[in-house]
This record gives sequence, C-alpha cells and structure tokens, in this order.
Amino acid sequence: MDPVTSAAAAEDMAWLALDDASAAGAARRATERLADRLGMPAARVAEVGLAVTEIATNVHRHAGAGALLLRSVRTGTAAALEVVAVDNGPGIPDLTAARRDGHSTAGTLGIGLGSIDRLADALDISSAPGRGTVLVARFEARRVAAPGSDSTGPDAAGITRALSGETVCGDAYAVRGDGPRMSLMVCDGSGHGPLAAAAAREAVRAFNDPGHPVSPEMAVRRIHRVLSGTRGAAVAVAELDAAAGLVHFAGVGNIAGAVVSGGDKRSMVSIGGVAGYRDPTIRTFRYSLPPGSVVVLHSDGVRARWAAAELGGVLGRSPLMIAATLLRDAGVRQDDACVLVGRARR
Repeated sequence: MDPVTSAAAAEDMAWLALDDASAAGAARRATERLADRLGMPAARVAEVGLAVTEIATNVHRHAGAGALLLRSVRTGTAAALEVVAVDNGPGIPDLTAARRDGHSTAGTLGIGLGSIDRLADALDISSAPGRGTVLVARFEARRVAAPGSDSTGPDAAGITRALSGETVCGDAYAVRGDGPRMSLMVCDGSGHGPLAAAAAREAVRAFNDPGHPVSPEMAVRRIHRVLSGTRGAAVAVAELDAAAGLVHFAGVGNIAGAVVSGGDKRSMVSIGGVAGYRDPTIRTFRYSLPPGSVVVLHSDGVRARWAAAELGGVLGRSPLMIAATLLRDAGVRQDDACVLVGRARR
C-alpha cells in the first residue's frame, strides 16, 4: 500500500475588516501577536507587522474597504504566517509598476509592494479592473525561500469564513496525500456556531485518521459513522489521481464539487442526505481530470452557479489564490463558507 502523508496544517485565525483608517493599526497588532505566538524572532515580528500595515493601508486607501485574513501554517516543527487580503475596489492598473521596489502612492507608508516583496517569503497578487485585488503573502519564521518570489505553493489549499456575527466556523476542510494521489475533504456542520464546528472537527479527525488509503466512498462512510451523535453534516471527498487523469468523488448533502479546466467547469454529483443521520446513499462517481485542471470543493456558503470564466485570470496561480478569489466573488455572508482547491501534478 502507498504510505499516507499529511499536508501542512493551515488554520484560519482571524478575519479583520479594513473599513476605516484605524484598521491598519489593528491589523498590525493582531499580526504581531500571531507572529509572536508562532515563535518568530522579534526582528521578524516587526518585519511582518510592517508589511501587513502597508497591505491594510493600501486596501483602505485605494479600495475603500476590504478584508484581511491571518493564517497560521505548521509543517512539522516549522511555522509560517500567511496573509490574505481581498477587496472589490477598482484594481491596480499597472501591477508590474506597483511591485517595483520603491514605488508607492500617496497615503501609504511609502514602502510599496516592492518592499513587501522583499519582506515576504512568497507574494502573489491578482488584480482586475473593476473587480478588485487579491493578495496572498507568506512569512516564514526564518527566511528560507527566495524573497518575494511568486510561487504556486502547495498543491492544495482551503479557506474558511464564519457567518457574520459568529466566532467559529461550522465549515472545515482537510487534505491528505495517499502516495501519488491526493484526497480533499470539505465538511459543512449542520447549522452554525460551536455545535456545527464540533461536528466539522470530528469529520476532519476521521478523515485524517492514520491508516491505509481509502476510497472517497469509504472515507465518507467512516465520517458518517463518526458523526453519529453530533448535529451531522454535509460531507464530500474527492481523490485526485493525476497519473490516471481521473478524479473520484463521493458526497452527501450540499457540498459542491467541480473540475475546472481552461474555460470549462464540470460539476460533480453529490447525493442528498446528512452524514451522521440515518443511512444516506453514498456512491463514488468518476470524472476526467485533464492536465492543468483544478478540483474545487465548497460548502453552500458559496453560490453554486459560478462560472469557470470567473476564475480565468487566476487558474494558473496558487490554490490559495484561487480559493480566496472564489470566496470573495461568490461567497454568501449569511452562511459559513469554505472553499478547497486542489491541483494534481503529473
């Protein structure tokens, strides 16, 4: 049997609104507290705080409002901090010039995106006129990557956002590597708040339980058994087999799945029901996985009728960039939301 490996553990720590001039200072303080908790040296904490202050100031100054997500990422004993900034502003007309070191505009700190490039271990920015900008930056505790390099990053990444007014998100995701294959799981705990989040955590734990690789159908059945006694959940699992050019998918409830390749989006079938409640119908479906395609899973906190063309400008970018863009453009504020994106490399 192929060995089971774990991906880096990413946790969405806080969403911060960037809707007034004081938000940049609040974002800096929250970032520095998280960087300190992750064990970053004092000098690195200050660098990360400076970069986030500039990012937040730029969003408020040029877009009027937006949001910033702080994430912790742990791989073994190493820790990193990720920042995702999104807005629906006018966009950056000349992204190449904006990323040039020393380039700045009135109202910011004056260090510009070029200096953020140098402070970050990886920086990815997507901007479209009239649609806004998405920025993803990663800061290692100790510099190990080429500063400011664009990177497609890991092969899978997810993002969550709680319902407005809730402190915890009832949606969750997990990724595991089963030898040459990669499996993705999204869970939407029934309802909202702590009880929904507890059900989602149980689903993640069951999915990540060490052992031999299992098919999506078997994984969903195991999660169904574990969720007995909880509120239950909608659950879906997709297994990407790049060598065979196939994705196998099994879902219960309203988790949406799609294979996106170029301008085409092929939706996958999730059967109605609730995992953890009675005995739902669980069946695996098989779909083609063309070279260069991505697999997207998301909860019903994201509208299902988004088009592949909406992701056309970011499909070649990092999975986290794709997930953040889809959440920004298709997310529903009246519900918990989760987007998970995986890219199979041959």
